[in-house]
Amino acid sequence: MSLTSQPEPTQRQQSDKVPKLLFDEKNIAAPSTVFSFSPNRDTLGGTAYLIVEEVNILIDCPAWNDTNQHFLEQQGGVQWLMLTHRGAIGKVKEIQQTFGCNVLIQEQEAYLLPGLTVTAFHQRFELTSQSRAIWTAGHSPGSSCLHYGGFGGILFSGRHLLPTPQGAVMPIKTAKTFHWLRQLQNLQKLVDEFTPATLRYLCPGANIGFLRGKTSIDEAYQHLLKINAAIANPSLK
Repeated sequence: MSLTSQPEPTQRQQSDKVPKLLFDEKNIAAPSTVFSFSPNRDTLGGTAYLIVEEVNILIDCPAWNDTNQHFLEQQGGVQWLMLTHRGAIGKVKEIQQTFGCNVLIQEQEAYLLPGLTVTAFHQRFELTSQSRAIWTAGHSPGSSCLHYGGFGGILFSGRHLLPTPQGAVMPIKTAKTFHWLRQLQNLQKLVDEFTPATLRYLCPGANIGFLRGKTSIDEAYQHLLKINAAIANPSLK
């Protein structure tokens, strides 16, 4: 399956758009807030997210501009910056220098951040009682997802799982995919890790234009089961 490219946002579009609130807090009881940022040209159209609670967690790098910096300052800064894969690095140095945040990345890609203070993990890492990083190699050697327990459970999937033009959620094989079979195998890890009660939403790290205006994917666990069924089709492999 090939990755369909989308037009890159212009620098003016990046500067003008403020992060979007993902959930209507009036309808969903949760002691936190989650925002999504506009696609970032520095990370090939990647989407970053911010979990605002007692410890603020930034997932991947948003465009580093005045609008986003001011927004992060208004939310209380950043305590953790979790990178889901090497392609999401962006302006890590500037973000850490501004907020003094911890930077988390899977150990096989930590060498890409020389001179920075980095926390490297192997299989998984607990950022807070509600948040943990999970190694899901395949897209890249250190590709990882972050699970947040609020709102019924959210999986921030980086580029491990992405929306397709047809509205499905799938792993996407590209010319730069590190290990396709390992990426498929790590889907089973996620199926075993969660249940419908612990995984309601999926927030992908790219291709959000295919969500047709939505900011997240509901019934995430059911989507994982559908992916597993599709993997049984030899054409995907």
